Amino acid sequence: MRNIVVTGGSRGLGLSIARRLCAAGHQVIAIARRPGEALSAAQRDADAAGCGRLRFHPFDLAETAKIPDLVRALRKQFGPLYALVNNAGIGTSGLLARLPDRQIAELVQLNTLAPMLLTKYVVRAMMVDGGGRIVNIASIVAASGFSGLAVYGATKASLVGFTRSLAREIGPLGITVNAVAPGFIDTDMTADLTGHQRDRVARRSALHRLADAADVAEAVEFLISDRARNITGTVMTVDAGGTA
Repeated sequence: MRNIVVTGGSRGLGLSIARRLCAAGHQVIAIARRPGEALSAAQRDADAAGCGRLRFHPFDLAETAKIPDLVRALRKQFGPLYALVNNAGIGTSGLLARLPDRQIAELVQLNTLAPMLLTKYVVRAMMVDGGGRIVNIASIVAASGFSGLAVYGATKASLVGFTRSLAREIGPLGITVNAVAPGFIDTDMTADLTGHQRDRVARRSALHRLADAADVAEAVEFLISDRARNITGTVMTVDAGGTA
């Protein structure tokens, strides 16, 4: 049973990813500030199914200086870390000219700096353990753009560049690095979209519908599996053809 860390794993997309990885037989360590009832229910479901395990470790990724201690604690408690899914992020929207400086800094810190630092220390452990998988959750906004999401789009675009370069850097060590770019799906981060906006996005897609969290979770599980051992440095888009 391989250990997989999923940040932002207590709800929404992160929890969907954690559930799928558990169903595939992994032990998933969900990182979030607090667990919540949705995670508790998922843990009960995982225990009942008897496939994988779902664990929780509290941590606030905004406290970037404590990330090295987090990785040491995870390895001490759970053993070698086979994979890391950098899912945690905030989707604060607003016109750049009106967005407070504090919120811009928060977006960059949590969406860009935190996953880079966490990956740094997890990769150090993977070097010792002999390989692993990194999956970064990006967004189609990184490539397509969206009004009111300039800063968010910039943070996700940085993850794409990070993915491609790091894949070349640590590929010789047996570590793959990929990204999944979801389109607009039903999560807390798209709650600001009105019904009209959702319909408009769906009509623009090739399949005339929105992708959902389960589709993204399937993509993540594939990239972590042995089936994807020769895939690295890629961005897998899951958006029902919205950017086709």
